Amino acid sequence: MIKIISDSTCDLSAELIDRYNIEVLPLHIILGETDYLDGQGITPDEIYRWSDETRLSPKTAAISMEDAAAALENAVKDGDEAIVFTISSSMSSTYNVMRMAAEAVAPERIHVIDSKNLSTGAGLQVISAAEMAAQGKPAAEIVEAIKADRSLVRASFVVDTLTYLHRGGRCSSVAALMGGALRLHPRIGVAEGKMSAGKKYRGRMDRVIREYVADMKNDLLKARKEHVFITHSGCDEETISAVRAMLEELNYFSEIHITRAGGVVSSHCGPGTLGVLFIAGE
Repeated sequence: MIKIISDSTCDLSAELIDRYNIEVLPLHIILGETDYLDGQGITPDEIYRWSDETRLSPKTAAISMEDAAAALENAVKDGDEAIVFTISSSMSSTYNVMRMAAEAVAPERIHVIDSKNLSTGAGLQVISAAEMAAQGKPAAEIVEAIKADRSLVRASFVVDTLTYLHRGGRCSSVAALMGGALRLHPRIGVAEGKMSAGKKYRGRMDRVIREYVADMKNDLLKARKEHVFITHSGCDEETISAVRAMLEELNYFSEIHITRAGGVVSSHCGPGTLGVLFIAGE
């Protein structure tokens, strides 16, 4: 049996985690002196309130080596293999922690993949691996296929506020935008494991998001049809419904998933962020 494991930044819904039998390992969210596990005991909205009240930045941290090793030992204790996904190694030390834990536990049976992405950009890869495992494909073949497809993942989002990205320092090109940031909403894309700012939208966020999705229409119609994600960090239902309607009008995707970003991703992108994520056609 092949077990599929991901860190909590994959931002998959509880329904998808259950459907694909994925084990999720939580990263840490640190608010002042208090350490929380992602998805346990703290919500993204509570993180935002804390940050606004204290004017401090949430901090995030990788899973500990001890916890990683314990999780992997349990995963392969019956002789199973495991494929483990992590957020981009350019954004977190999680990949290195999991890689070292795998080497210590059972390097021949645990395969650690740097997703070179974040949020459901990684989640798309997790689902692909789970689907291949369900088809009976061997772990080595799955790993090879996932690595071959990583560059085809299209992960982007538009942000309502630059403050969180700037504070977190994960997107270097945001700093240059801060001076003239009034109502500026850049499209943040992920390429080669790193985030960078692209097209800059102005105006109300609901209109910005519609324009952002419209800009992707041609790429969406060339994407792989199985899955597309609308992932957000607390957008209003009207905006989310409008984006879903735009995707449904394409009459193209088999499944349109709506997920809310977890605590770690939300800590860095801030409230009101929305992205449409998919895998490009070859």
